[in-house]
Amino acid sequence: MARNRIDPEEFHRPLRRVLVGLLILLMLGLFALWRIDSPRVERFRTALVDRFVPSFQWAAAPVTWSAGVLDNFQSYSRLYEQNQQLREELRQMKAWKEAALQLEQKNARLLDLNHVRLDPMLTHVTGVVLADSGSPFRQSVLLNVGARDGIKDGWATMDGIGLVGRISGVGQQISRVILLTDSNSRVPISVQPSGQKALLSGDNSDLPPLDFLEDPDEVRPGDRVVTSGDGGMFPAGLLVGSVVLGTDKRLRVALSADYQRLEFLRVLRSHSLTPITDAGALVTAPPVQGPPKPPVTPEPDAEATGASNG
Repeated sequence: MARNRIDPEEFHRPLRRVLVGLLILLMLGLFALWRIDSPRVERFRTALVDRFVPSFQWAAAPVTWSAGVLDNFQSYSRLYEQNQQLREELRQMKAWKEAALQLEQKNARLLDLNHVRLDPMLTHVTGVVLADSGSPFRQSVLLNVGARDGIKDGWATMDGIGLVGRISGVGQQISRVILLTDSNSRVPISVQPSGQKALLSGDNSDLPPLDFLEDPDEVRPGDRVVTSGDGGMFPAGLLVGSVVLGTDKRLRVALSADYQRLEFLRVLRSHSLTPITDAGALVTAPPVQGPPKPPVTPEPDAEATGASNG
């Protein structure tokens, strides 16, 4: 005889309905209990809370942990924003530091210009070096001073240490400076302490050579080189540099001027010097013209004179 088997689902469904109904009744009872305004019920509610709430701390632990994680995340977000703000302030401080260093360097160069001892008869005009716009000269710079400031061709220019070059081309507001290193530059110099005279010839290198040296045996590396003042080109005694021995065994000059950082130049007013009107006169003197010679009259032919007498 077959046995009747009961489906488990037919047993669980009524049980779930009973449990849900009891849970609803319990919730309604608790709601009604919490809504009753009576001292006796209030004492009962207090006792009920004191009895069961401490036992449910384990149930509140995940909620407490979640609240802590949320607080930590908010704190991390605030720290990240502050870190980004500090990074931006640090970048700004670095920019200000760079600007302060540049101003300090410019101030130091201006102080160097003011501390250079020159002939009291020489006055000067200080100009700012501009970008070179290009010219036939390979080694030249532009200054923001020109004819309006009284600048003239041929005047010497110096930085805070030594001679840099000479004015070669004057505009109304700017002027061009041909550097000592340019291949078109020729400067009469004197080597101290021997007093040997020579010509500093630029060759577009950092160490221009000495040409036409009177006695090379009297010159030693490390000797001081100054302008000689010959030919009325530059004032005498301006510092140029020191003698060095080049790799080609030629005597050259290590220039005292800092050509890598030319920002300000001092133009020396040399009113007592002869104005330069010809570029060739910078090296060689113009030819001396003597008194005009009388015209030569041709002598009469002797045969023609005899025939006329016969």
